[in-house]
Amino acid sequence: MSRFEEQVRRAVQGRNPLVFLHTSEEDRVTECLTALAPRCFPGGTLNTWSCFRGLEPAVNGVDTHNPVAALQHIISQPRRGFYLMKDLSDFMKDPKVLRGLREAYFTFCRNYQAAIVLVSPVDMTPESLEKELFHIELDVPSADEVIARVLAIEKQFPAAGLPAALRPQMILALRGLTLTEVDHVMFRVLSTGTAKEKVLDEIFSEKAMLAKKAGFLEFVPLRFDTRVVGGLENVKAWVDKRKELFNQETVDAGMPIPKGVLIMGVAGCGKSLLAKAIAGLWNVPLFRLNMSLVFSGLYGSPETAFHRALNTIEAMAPAVLWIDEMESSLSTAKEAATPQSMIFSEFLTWMQEKPPLVFVAATANRIEMLPAEIIRKGRFDQVFFCDLPDADERDQIFKIHLARNKVDLASINIDNLVYNTNGWSGAEIEQAVISGRVEAYQAKRAMTTDDIMLQTYNMVPLSKTMSEQVKAIRDWAYKRATPASNRKV
Repeated sequence: MSRFEEQVRRAVQGRNPLVFLHTSEEDRVTECLTALAPRCFPGGTLNTWSCFRGLEPAVNGVDTHNPVAALQHIISQPRRGFYLMKDLSDFMKDPKVLRGLREAYFTFCRNYQAAIVLVSPVDMTPESLEKELFHIELDVPSADEVIARVLAIEKQFPAAGLPAALRPQMILALRGLTLTEVDHVMFRVLSTGTAKEKVLDEIFSEKAMLAKKAGFLEFVPLRFDTRVVGGLENVKAWVDKRKELFNQETVDAGMPIPKGVLIMGVAGCGKSLLAKAIAGLWNVPLFRLNMSLVFSGLYGSPETAFHRALNTIEAMAPAVLWIDEMESSLSTAKEAATPQSMIFSEFLTWMQEKPPLVFVAATANRIEMLPAEIIRKGRFDQVFFCDLPDADERDQIFKIHLARNKVDLASINIDNLVYNTNGWSGAEIEQAVISGRVEAYQAKRAMTTDDIMLQTYNMVPLSKTMSEQVKAIRDWAYKRATPASNRKV
């Protein structure tokens, strides 16, 4: 029995006549309630209402398109079972509709032979009905439901032939979508091609559109994995070991699933890059939580917006949630009951109770600003410290960025560049290579070592301009965090 069916049964067992369901999946709700009606109400059926169609099955000689007329008929001549009323929330400002729902509530409380289920993609239920309404949730489709829908659509494209080896990965990626969204993705995929990259790209594209609708979640395209991260071998090894654990089969087997990592350290040393690389290596979508928009008030109160953000990312699972510069948004003030403190409290609880296939990749520059509760074991699996790269890591970083800029490595004295960039961050090295390429382009020639060396003379690294802050970060990390690199902090 699904969680939704269990909640409906609880409502019926408690004789709750009014049920509210916040979802856009009308077809799925209709299918579930059709099956549940005779089990919850002996001989019961499902009746539906919308302002467009009225009551169905239709009532002879009675126009029930108006919600007040429909409620009057339901109360005076009830049919055993469920009444599914669609988008009635849009009529909640009408006092007659509100009174009609309350009349139905009291009538069926006395003689419980039917329950009215209000379904709407928008929650506009008034405060005056809060005590009468029994709220239930419709979970995202289970793996079995997704598989059944995929197989049904595949039968319509017998020539397409999805590779059998692709199906488990595809089903995992489709989790979190509604069945209607699964339909849209599969029809596009089977109509245009069945290459692995094409299938996963279409699924991630659908999830990107959902994140865009949420507003405060940003879909980050997967462009690379840990192979294009210079150095930071300890983090890369940790992530690689857990690649095979982040899937539904592991969850079903009761294995420990990676929860998240907190990556702190000096600015520009690869923290955000690692968050992106984790999602790329595990081949799951990456979503960045924009806390500025959460606090902006554009999406309601900060607490409401943050709660919606967590619900949205849960629906996207499996996914990586990236929270950048966590200390700027989730450090808590001393005063009680501020929006920031309430969001912090909800985040702590969510990290403890969140679904297994949402991995949190959080970054912080000043981790000492975060309360101890957030970094204790049980919330994040590990706290890593990214220091300024050593010589071997700078060598890797230069090679990565030179190759990305299509430079012949044999023509560049990388050893000389590594020697002259001691104390530089990866971001500063990247900028030196980019600036050197611009110099060469303007001179209409290939880039040379001197082009990059010129940038090393003109740029002052952060380790010098903010030396006190860098030292403070290193001092905090000593024996408190796991080094991200294969060297001592």
